[in-house]
Amino acid sequence: MSDVQRPGVRAPDLHRSDGHDVQRVQHAEGLLRAFNQAGVLAAADVHVAMRLGRLGSERDDLVLLGAALTVRALRNGSVCLDIATAQLTTAVEDVDASELAGLGWPEPVTWAATLTTSPLVAVGVDGDPSRPLRLVGTLLYLDRYWRQEQRIADALDEAAARPTPVVDVERLPAALTRLFPGDEPDRQRLAAVVTAHRWVSVLAGGPGTGKTTTVAKLLALLQDQADGALRVALAAPSAVAAARLTFAARAVAEGFDEEDRARLGSLEASTLHRLLGRRPGSRTRFRHDRENRLAVDVVVVDEASMVSLTMMARLVDALRPGCRLILVGDPDQLASVEAGAVLGDLVQRDAEARPSVALRDLVPVDVADLDVEERTGLDRGVVRLSQVHRFSAEIQSFAEAVRTGDPDRLAAVLAERHPSIEFVDTDPAAAGDLAGLRDDVVTAGVAVHTAALAGDGATALRELAAHRLLCAHAGGPYGVAHWNQRAEDWLRGAVGGYAAGGRWYVGRPLLLTSNDYQLRLFNGDTGVVVDVDGNPRAAFVRNGVVELFAPGRLSDVQTVHAMSVHRSQGSQFERVTLVLPPAGSPLLTRELLYTGLTRAKTHVRIIGTREALLAAVRRPIVRASGLRLRR
Repeated sequence: MSDVQRPGVRAPDLHRSDGHDVQRVQHAEGLLRAFNQAGVLAAADVHVAMRLGRLGSERDDLVLLGAALTVRALRNGSVCLDIATAQLTTAVEDVDASELAGLGWPEPVTWAATLTTSPLVAVGVDGDPSRPLRLVGTLLYLDRYWRQEQRIADALDEAAARPTPVVDVERLPAALTRLFPGDEPDRQRLAAVVTAHRWVSVLAGGPGTGKTTTVAKLLALLQDQADGALRVALAAPSAVAAARLTFAARAVAEGFDEEDRARLGSLEASTLHRLLGRRPGSRTRFRHDRENRLAVDVVVVDEASMVSLTMMARLVDALRPGCRLILVGDPDQLASVEAGAVLGDLVQRDAEARPSVALRDLVPVDVADLDVEERTGLDRGVVRLSQVHRFSAEIQSFAEAVRTGDPDRLAAVLAERHPSIEFVDTDPAAAGDLAGLRDDVVTAGVAVHTAALAGDGATALRELAAHRLLCAHAGGPYGVAHWNQRAEDWLRGAVGGYAAGGRWYVGRPLLLTSNDYQLRLFNGDTGVVVDVDGNPRAAFVRNGVVELFAPGRLSDVQTVHAMSVHRSQGSQFERVTLVLPPAGSPLLTRELLYTGLTRAKTHVRIIGTREALLAAVRRPIVRASGLRLRR
């Protein structure tokens, strides 16, 4: 089968760390050349489109441009290209809006008409499956991604059409009272009730809202209903997230009575790849699929906002009819680095959903204070936790202003000048003496170094979480590498001989960037080098216990005074400094700002221009998708 016949051609991931690939394709012609020269299309986008054109004998400029922009959309996280809004939603760093407008964008009606006549394009849901592109309405897909999106939508529709799960309504109130004590209106209790009555449910909420606590309790409630007979799988998109889920869920379960603990059994989370059974040599094919379903009754996926469209499609393929799927995460934080924002799509999905149960008639759950959006969410199985237990009310108010895209509320919060929120209005690349940041870096670094010299790994790791620098970019003056070096320079000036002991110097903060299943250390784990009888040892926490490793056993390690906002997801630090890129950076979004500032428990400092801050608040990530649309 030729590439043009395959349901989708995989786009190479060739974009630079700052999100802008300026490589020019000299032999490109027509619109491809113009859009490439202007910096809209990367070389990878152009090459894929030209290859499709050659294989399918297609030379029409509008079709080739559509193919290239669809590949670009995938690189930027969208599932498809909406040709009706393509011009309005395309933004490129350092490219003026007037220059973009002058590129000769096709008129959408003409564009759609041309696409429908192309041998490369299947039209509608029943179009020829051998064609690499598919046009559904105004949405243009690589066909493989349309199929994945359709599979998820079909799974949701199939689950909604099944009879409601059987619930012992006489037993349910007693379990709720036992597992969720207290008289206050409680979204956690509500989430457990909704989950009991739904095949697919979403537990949404920001950091510190008790999502993991709720997961353990609602699983105990489901097992109470089934007398412990349910087979449960806990999963997360990354190994470090799976380890956090395991540790946190077990800690909550320790507080249950003996019968609930016995019914719940051992809680052990795995990565989604491990749950599905990775096939050697393939990133997207698994042992468990539609022909070999998972032998489980409940699947819980934590950090679901980071699950890509492809992985979610593979997961729903592997679920047996009658298996509950519970998605847990924060739909407002950064989504998967791959295409898709499935959790956000499901929270906002405009699908007709019939109420499963009259909740107030069955159980003692107060729903009187739910607003219209929350009540609509209940019909889709979505419950959003909102009561924050982790950080200050001021940081919560700041985060809520960002989450809702409210610059006036944000300005009002900043005007209060609360000690827990600090805004340094300056260009980070040109900033001179950042005394507050330097003090935080030096205070935390000295504490880590002192504990590490004493061989006290537990204290060193605790002090490592006292402050963290977060960046949007990997390279350049706003990036992780630059700020890592700047932090180390400050520490060299404050501590005699700091970092003088070679690569594994005592006090070096570590970030793992790959998984080591033999050591049970995972991509995203942080550690610190400590002195043990004159020898350097790397201290990491595994299952709540500090363990020491010879540095030579570690691979793919970076210094972590600073880290990317993406890598910080799931982590919490006492104090956080967030370095904003310029307002024109395509990485600067509302979700990035929200994710970064909600890593802080007691203090958040934002360094960036006011223009950049307001640009982030006003610029939500727009990932084109058909999943949230009515079907």
